[in-house]
Amino acid sequence: MLLFRQFVDDDLGCASYIVGDAAAGVAVVVDPAFEIEQYLAAAAAENVRLVRVLETHTHADHVSGHGRLALEHGLPVAIHRLAAPEYPCEPLEEGDVVPVGDVEIAVLHTPGHRPEHCAFVVDGELVLSGDSLFVGEAARPDLAVEAREGAEALYGSLQRLATLGDAVRVYPGHVAGSLCGANMSSERSTTVGRERETNSALAFRDVQDFVLVNASVSTPRPPTTERVVTLNRGPWVPRPDEPAELRDAGDATVLDVRPFSNYTAGHAHGAISVPLDGSAFATKAAFVLIPGERVVLHARDRDEALAAAHGLWKVGIFDVAGYVLAAPAEERLATVDVVELKRLLDGAADIQVVDVREKAERDDGYIPGSRNIPYRLLRKLGCGALDPSKPVVTVCESGPRAAIAASLLAREGFDARAVSPGGVATFDGEVVSFRRCGA
Repeated sequence: MLLFRQFVDDDLGCASYIVGDAAAGVAVVVDPAFEIEQYLAAAAAENVRLVRVLETHTHADHVSGHGRLALEHGLPVAIHRLAAPEYPCEPLEEGDVVPVGDVEIAVLHTPGHRPEHCAFVVDGELVLSGDSLFVGEAARPDLAVEAREGAEALYGSLQRLATLGDAVRVYPGHVAGSLCGANMSSERSTTVGRERETNSALAFRDVQDFVLVNASVSTPRPPTTERVVTLNRGPWVPRPDEPAELRDAGDATVLDVRPFSNYTAGHAHGAISVPLDGSAFATKAAFVLIPGERVVLHARDRDEALAAAHGLWKVGIFDVAGYVLAAPAEERLATVDVVELKRLLDGAADIQVVDVREKAERDDGYIPGSRNIPYRLLRKLGCGALDPSKPVVTVCESGPRAAIAASLLAREGFDARAVSPGGVATFDGEVVSFRRCGA
């Protein structure tokens, strides 16, 4: 009897699976997250024994839990040979069938997102498509090879998946929130038939037309791509020790994970605000932290601190020196709403408005006179393009990224404030659109 469980990390938009034979009492884990406790609990609840890990590919956006399952529970790990892993593994090939009791998992080599990528067809009834076919979208082809080369391979893989049969259910490796595709749905499954009818990536009949569209990727690369791929391909990564409470942060970079309202009311000098209660916490933190820097978390309580640390582990940030619960409230950060922003602009206030969204978002509409610097680039590119003698107001679509950006600018000594809550989406003044203007 088929046992099937889906697990979705809403913060990263990553999906993982347990597939097994309930009658035989055995199961495998597919594309495990670093937090493996969820699979152990599910296996215990279903009274099955986990016997193997299957990886669709070497992940670039999150640290896999395959190392922990191998180190802590002795599970073998299987992945396509083109992954060239530096850990002991069972190599997968096109046409292989992995038996799990009486359940059969057939291996389809589906390169494109990465050369080693595979999809897994379970008893001919469902397919775990990994990072190839998503709900309403296809994977990006530029994370492992040149984008055109990846797109050519991806086209062939999608054509193969489209022939599996209209009734075959599709369970992807990602849903909305991941950077591994541009316009993914938040839906967690679909069917081959539905995707053939509605997914524009399956509508192409010429590979060059597909490449022309899909090789032009505007979505930012996951911020820890090289580091995470190295970790996932290299020796198994064990679970770090839990961070301890510290008396003070010393000279470490303070990552303030409290709600933004707490941060604005008072925070440690130079602290960077990335609230845990916001969306995509781990990805946003990875964009603004510098690899290798010593990080101390500022949280409201121990549970919040540990949850933030676990979130950072997911994206390969293990340099968490500890956490503080009572950091000195040395600074405050001002905010404005969209009404106040409009009043400032109408009054010709001498301010710098920085739109911290991605260029593709800004092209849909922006506030006249604003300049575009995505928040994720502020620490990398510096703030030299801005005048330190003038106040800066940061704005995004609805507030969260503007808040992060303002904290980064304040850290550099700018008189910064964020439009929060609200943003371009709720701005009731003039909004210019590049597309409407023909640019």
